[in-house]
Amino acid sequence: MDYTQTLWLFLLLVTGIIVVPGMDMIFVLVSALSGGRSAGLTATSGMMAGGAVHTLYGTLGAGLLVTFAPGLFLPLLLVGAVYMVWIGLSLVRSSITVSGVGDIKAVPPLVTFRRALATCLLNPKAYLFVLAVYPQFLRPEFGPFWLQGLVMGVITAAVQFVVYGAVALAGTRARAFLIGSPAATIWTGRAAGLLLIAAACVTFWQGYSVLL
Repeated sequence: MDYTQTLWLFLLLVTGIIVVPGMDMIFVLVSALSGGRSAGLTATSGMMAGGAVHTLYGTLGAGLLVTFAPGLFLPLLLVGAVYMVWIGLSLVRSSITVSGVGDIKAVPPLVTFRRALATCLLNPKAYLFVLAVYPQFLRPEFGPFWLQGLVMGVITAAVQFVVYGAVALAGTRARAFLIGSPAATIWTGRAAGLLLIAAACVTFWQGYSVLL
């Protein structure tokens, strides 16, 4: 794949993961319900800041690996592809539903931002996911890693803004959809899982071709 195709695949992958209902989305939703649209959008900005941190360490990690241990880059890429398949299969087999969205008291915007940032950064699965995914898309032949990471960070932030921002603006409607449409949330998770598996298979094949 060329760089443009790689970016499109990354965009699809990130979108598929972010639209799956999880703690980040729920926090944005309850913030909007308790403090209005401004609180929901503040929570969205906190999630975007957390995504930027994940992008930073993912890019630095891949860059350091290529610089100081280039021989480990391809094995890590293949291991990451296997891990992505495992995550994808877990999503396909799971039944993701939101039985209820809890309430929180309205708090100052700065507190909402900090809590959103902490919610994003304290998810251990996010770190494993970034370590598995970023080596699949950060390639030396595509140019400086810092520039590739910046582009991926912008893509991630844009998707977070669109998805979580829509949840923040929708408010009550989003709550009703998440609670009242379990089948839709289940199939959203399964679709994201299939997308992960497909991306991992492409990466694994490319890595295997290099070894041949």
